[in-house]
Amino acid sequence: MLESLQALDRTIFLTLNGMHTPYLDSFMYIFTSKLVWIPLYASILYVLYKNMNIRMVIFTTVMFALLIALADQACSSILRPIFERPRPSRDPGIADLVHIVNGKRGGMYGFPSCHAANTFALACFIMLLFKNKALTTFFMLWAIVTCYTRIYVGVHYPGDLLFGTIVGFAAGAVTYGIYRFCLRIDGIANGLKYHQDRKLVKNPTHMRQTSVIIFTGLLTIATFAVFSIWWRPM
Repeated sequence: MLESLQALDRTIFLTLNGMHTPYLDSFMYIFTSKLVWIPLYASILYVLYKNMNIRMVIFTTVMFALLIALADQACSSILRPIFERPRPSRDPGIADLVHIVNGKRGGMYGFPSCHAANTFALACFIMLLFKNKALTTFFMLWAIVTCYTRIYVGVHYPGDLLFGTIVGFAAGAVTYGIYRFCLRIDGIANGLKYHQDRKLVKNPTHMRQTSVIIFTGLLTIATFAVFSIWWRPM
């Protein structure tokens, strides 16, 4: 059974990874990078700052950091050493068939995917924090495309991404649970001046300027979509 699933995983991977063009090499390589999304992350903090008092903004930012730490470390430090499944770019059985972009093969093991865990953890937390359909849709699509880029550049099987997604949703739900639990503790709530933002946290649909986050994300994508017309990976 396991061997059949792994064979199917390889087949799906090779099919998707084999569909490439010079333009998509550039676009996917940039999309899957981490630093290009700094404006998007900054826009989230901007919207929080515009709606919450500064102590709540700092506390929520700490929760974002905890969120990524949980998702990332669960994959990289706990699960990968247990399963030790090579990335497709490192798998002796198919490595020669894998389309690699810019020579980047990643580390030895790729199950589950940290990229999938991190992006879906963020998408889940955003969904629970803002309860905004447009934001949720944007971040879910962003996470899905991010997962596809990991197949495209040859560093993850679909199975790596699927289990990374499960880890991400779990990390997002757990972190949001910790977030709300902390706000029920009087000492923490008083220190954060939570009473000022209680209604907003419980009914976040009233948050202002949330469209700034979507606009920033779309503008970021549009920028490197145009840039990819001229730039090519080494």
